[in-house]
Amino acid sequence: MKWTKKGLIFNVDNNCDWQYQFAMLPTPLLIDDRLRIFIGFCDKNNVGRIGYVDVNPENPAEIIEVSSQPVLDIGRKGCFDDNGVVPISIIKKEDRVFLYYIGFQLGIQVPYFMFGGLAVSNDKGKTFQRYSESPVLDRRGDEVYARCGINVIFDEGKYKMWYIGSNHEGWTMSNGKLKPLYIMKYVESLDGINWNGDAVQCMTYKNADEHGFGRPFVWRDGDLLKMYYSIRTYSRGYYIGYAESKDGIHWNRLDEQAGIELGSDSWDDTNMSYPFIFRYKGHTYMFYNGNGCGKTGFGYAELVDDV
Repeated sequence: MKWTKKGLIFNVDNNCDWQYQFAMLPTPLLIDDRLRIFIGFCDKNNVGRIGYVDVNPENPAEIIEVSSQPVLDIGRKGCFDDNGVVPISIIKKEDRVFLYYIGFQLGIQVPYFMFGGLAVSNDKGKTFQRYSESPVLDRRGDEVYARCGINVIFDEGKYKMWYIGSNHEGWTMSNGKLKPLYIMKYVESLDGINWNGDAVQCMTYKNADEHGFGRPFVWRDGDLLKMYYSIRTYSRGYYIGYAESKDGIHWNRLDEQAGIELGSDSWDDTNMSYPFIFRYKGHTYMFYNGNGCGKTGFGYAELVDDV
């Protein structure tokens, strides 16, 4: 595949308390004549809340509106999402919209915990309410630190999820800082809410420089499932990879075919992360974050060659 970068769409201006820094994890949904891109914004204390940037789907560089209030605020004290929420995956389910999100909770012996929550919209994605104050992707087995990085699709009559989970070690020390150790897993559901089945590991590290993955994005293309995802490394932070699979469990990593590279002297010249593919009237867009996983905002690229 080959992508042409179209540039930065939006970054914060440090003038809004809840929207003070970061514009991470762009998660688009078409609402009537506008493309609503849900975003994780952070305040001065790095606490995330979910807002949106509405753009013209014919020209995503054209901003129509930026949310003045969060569509999903932090959870109640003591809940899994009381120290931040960010969007991660979105899917239409009959007349409702399911927005999966990551909830953050601070730790003492480790920096934080991350688990997957669900918010539901009954008005086409304009407003959301929590499905539960508990995560829909909670601790299970040795995944005690994180089950997050969710991507959900409806395929072959069931809901399929690829997600990022902590391995049994959980954390590693690098340059005097604890960094998470994430692997990728796969699990299924009949209703998109209950994910109680046994998850299977579907991807692990290619080399000693890798120590985690970021949000995958999966779609079906004939007999193949295709995936864009983020690869987290010690040496260069995040970059975007690509893989293919016939069953969703065994993936052939073809990272050299991702077709998108770092920019030059720009907002995405150090690393890139969190790709999300969106198709509209013959156009295929990739929305993604650049340097600092959203510290410099989010932008997009357009597919020019899908071979």
